[in-house]
Amino acid sequence: MTCNNTVKCPCTYPCSRRGKCCECVAYHRRSGEVPGCFFSAAAEKTYDRSIENLYKDYQKNS
Repeated sequence: MTCNNTVKCPCTYPCSRRGKCCECVAYHRRSGEVPGCFFSAAAEKTYDRSIENLYKDYQKNS
């Protein structure tokens, strides 16, 4: 699988994986989390990367 890392990353947390989507997703999957770019801007700023928080965010914003 090829990975396109040229996308501007919307995540506000500065880390070594920023803008490297495949690395970011793999890292968060290993940790049982979801990358920040899956959340709304308000939910992403809480740094709660849990699946439960993603669901709450989705319900709130749909």
